[in-house]
Amino acid sequence: MKRYAKSHEYISVEGDVGTMGISSAAADDLGDLVNIDLPKVGTEVTQGKAFCTIESVKAVQDIYAPVSGKVTAINEAILKDNTLVTKDSEGKGWLVKIQLSNPAELNKLFDADQPIG
Repeated sequence: MKRYAKSHEYISVEGDVGTMGISSAAADDLGDLVNIDLPKVGTEVTQGKAFCTIESVKAVQDIYAPVSGKVTAINEAILKDNTLVTKDSEGKGWLVKIQLSNPAELNKLFDADQPIG
């Protein structure tokens, strides 16, 4: 199940682990990336709060957690090749995996076929 926040972050959930990243629309808006600042494994993230930043040639963008939980993995591949985020943001360009602390927060998010506010 993939769900989206109004701010264009997504989470794809399997069991109680979610893979988070930015929507393809948000990736298209960023353009060429300069730097990605991911949280460390073990960091607690809170729904609606910034958990990392992505710097493009246009601007520095805060990325907000679609749900709360603990970071269990970061995508090391995007630190070596940040074009994965813009080329395949909802696939190989994911940002972090988290252990969900409150799965009910998923109900505040949108399905892929719903318009994002």
